[in-house]
Amino acid sequence: MEANSYICATCGVQFAAGANKPEHCAICEDERQYVGWSGQRWTTLDQLRNGHRNQLRDDLGLLGIGTEPSFAIGQRAILVRTPQGNLLWDCITLIDDATIDAVQTVGGIRAIAISHPHYYSAMVEWSRSFDAPVYLHAADRQWVMRPDPCIEFWGGETKALWEGLTLIRAGGHFEGGTVLHWPAGAENRGALLTGDILQVAQDRRWVSFMYSFPNYVPLPAREIDRIVAAVEPFEFDRIYGAWWDRNVASDAKNAVRRSAERYKRALRDWT
Repeated sequence: MEANSYICATCGVQFAAGANKPEHCAICEDERQYVGWSGQRWTTLDQLRNGHRNQLRDDLGLLGIGTEPSFAIGQRAILVRTPQGNLLWDCITLIDDATIDAVQTVGGIRAIAISHPHYYSAMVEWSRSFDAPVYLHAADRQWVMRPDPCIEFWGGETKALWEGLTLIRAGGHFEGGTVLHWPAGAENRGALLTGDILQVAQDRRWVSFMYSFPNYVPLPAREIDRIVAAVEPFEFDRIYGAWWDRNVASDAKNAVRRSAERYKRALRDWT
């Protein structure tokens, strides 16, 4: 039997190649995720390409890349374009020739950075397609289901990239939970790209913080303080969340502050 790099259909993470399907998905069995109601299911890139395609479109001034129809968690990736090279923030599972060609026309990808394990998806496939390293925080090393030399683990609290781009370890949802500061974002007022480490709420003037979003497990107040303290030194007026149009368009730094206080107040009032 030919070896396949199987993909978990619930979280979208690709596993190391093997002749047989993995017995389970450790990411989905963790309490921050879930196994689908119909049980553990697997797919492959070839199967995914048969019924899905990627959409590339503007999302508040950045190029978003998302899959239609929605697959797994449904996040979209973001391409941060700079004169010194483009950074792909977070990742999606589907990659095909049309997507590669479209991204190459806007300068390709210099590097990939991912907020947390739920969005590791097919990061190795993306890396190989663009010859780009993948930056992951070392605290989340155990959640890499497809190890590869393209992955570069970083430690500590920040990692400087180029043109002022900075990876920030915020923690919270995962120990190595990472956000990206882009100082040139929002017309040079600064932007944070946060995945769901800072989750942009339905009322997009607010963000929230959770240990497990699908299972509604909150974070303790000390973790909220840690997240706020991690991003406080950076100037930003905008936050880009994990899904299409889920962005705080302005006054984002104050949104983080007041959202943290509201969250901690609710914890106090309900305990």
